[in-house]
Amino acid sequence: MTLTGMAIATFESRMATEIGRLIERYGGLPLIAPVLREVPLKDNSTAQEFGVRLLNRRIDLLVLLTGVGAAALFDLLKTRYPWSSVLTALQRTTIVARGPKPVAALKAVGLQATVTVPEPNTWVDLVAALDQHRSVRGLCVAVQEYGISNLDLLQALEQRGAEVFPVPIYKWALPEDLSPVRHAIDEIIAGRVNVILITNAAQVDHVVQVLKQDKKVEPFCAALVKIVVASIGPTASERLRHHGWPIDLEPSHPKMGILVKEVSEQASCILDRKR
Repeated sequence: MTLTGMAIATFESRMATEIGRLIERYGGLPLIAPVLREVPLKDNSTAQEFGVRLLNRRIDLLVLLTGVGAAALFDLLKTRYPWSSVLTALQRTTIVARGPKPVAALKAVGLQATVTVPEPNTWVDLVAALDQHRSVRGLCVAVQEYGISNLDLLQALEQRGAEVFPVPIYKWALPEDLSPVRHAIDEIIAGRVNVILITNAAQVDHVVQVLKQDKKVEPFCAALVKIVVASIGPTASERLRHHGWPIDLEPSHPKMGILVKEVSEQASCILDRKR
C-alpha cells in the first residue's frame, strides 16, 4: 500500500520540510500548513529564578519535557553563570527526561538523566516512572515547560506533595500569515484531502482557534468523518478527543517516520471503511 495520489495535510512547523519529503517518498501529495510559531520568552525572569534556586541547592528534581526546551534552558543558564557551577548543580539534582530528545540534550552537555520516561512518553508515563523511582513529597520539583503548561502533570505532582516550580522556555503562537492554514482547512472541508497528520498536541488547539475565528468548526468536523485522521501518539490523541475529532490511526511508536509509513500501509483500508 502507498499514498499514491492522496492529498496529505499536515500542520507540522519545525519539521515541515522533513515530513513533506516523507509524504512524497510514499507517493503522497503533501499539503503543509504550519500552525505553530515558537515565541521565545524575552524577559524570562522565571528561568533566571530557576538558575538562582538551582545553584543554591533549592531544586531537588528537574523534569525536562522537550529537547529544544532543555537545550534553551542550558543556554540561558550559560549566559548568567559559569558553566562548571551549573554542571555541578545539575549533577547533584535528580533529572527526569521525558523521552529521547531531552536525553540527547543532556548528553550534548555531558549529563545523564536519572530517570528516563518510557514510550509513549505521556505525562502519565512520566508520573508512573517517577513514582517508581522515589516520592516527591516535600521536594521542590522544577518542570521545564514547552509552549503551554501541562496542568495535569503539575496537578499530579502537587497531589503527591511536591512544591512545583514551572519554568517556561518558549510559548507557541499562531503564524503571522494564516493563509496556508486557512487554505488547508478549506481543502479539507471541500473533501479534497484524504489524510490529516497530527504531529503535536498544540496543533489541534491552534487549528480549532482558526476554525472558531472563521466560524468553520461544524463543516470541518463534518469533513473529518470521511478522511483519515492520524495522530502521532497519546498526547496528541488526548487533544483530538478533547475537541471531538476522530482518531483513525496511532502508530506503533510515536515517531514521524513510523507515522507516515504506517499511514501509507493503512490509509486505503481506513478510507474504504469510513466511506
